[in-house]
Amino acid sequence: MPNILITGAASGIGAATARLFHARGWAVGLLDVNREALLALSDELGGAWHAVVDVTDAAAVRQALADFCGRHDGRLRLLFNCAGGLRFGHFESIDLDEHVRILDINLRGLLQVTYAAFPYLKAASGAQVINMGSASGLYGTPHMVSYSASKFAVRGLTEALELEWRRHGIHVGDLMPPFVRTPMVDSQRFVPPTLRRLGVRLEAEHIAEAVWQQARHARVHRPISWSFRLMYWTGQLSPSWLNRAVMGWLSREG
Repeated sequence: MPNILITGAASGIGAATARLFHARGWAVGLLDVNREALLALSDELGGAWHAVVDVTDAAAVRQALADFCGRHDGRLRLLFNCAGGLRFGHFESIDLDEHVRILDINLRGLLQVTYAAFPYLKAASGAQVINMGSASGLYGTPHMVSYSASKFAVRGLTEALELEWRRHGIHVGDLMPPFVRTPMVDSQRFVPPTLRRLGVRLEAEHIAEAVWQQARHARVHRPISWSFRLMYWTGQLSPSWLNRAVMGWLSREG
């Protein structure tokens, strides 16, 4: 039975992905900091393996990986780095500690989980890492500066590691959706102009299905939704000044 380990698994995209893969016959491992929600999801999925872990805690991450993969002959078929932090608002109005926390979860946490997972991925046939990227990793996005910066880093890490880990037979890719309706987005007090203009057209289940497609047909980058796919491929060909002008229009206030 193939296995998947999901960080940020207790709600939103992580939970939707856990439900989908469990329903399709995979052994699912759940990591999250929210104990109550994690236990509820584990019970829903017939007692799926779970551990309360903060991905920024390297020692706890190593222990969780050893425990879960030890139950699967030391192998990990798929790691889904889904844990993330987000805060909308003007850069200077957000506490510096919160900016740092966003970068810690979205980048350092992802790095630590992926590093700890390497020996178990290497031992599995057809192993993959799927990172939760974002449309905001394509061009710097105002009112979500730290989040956007973290997703640029995730995109660079994905591209570099996909090339480097080819020699181990491990594929690394990321998902790049625009805004998704999740508790993390719904809880924001500030609504950025880009969200007002683009809207929220994706649900967590759409991203879970994209994880499934990525597991079957791996790509380096998987832009999600027809509108962002168009923006993504146009952005690869357009001059930088034009991409900047489009982002300036989407994010203008007033």
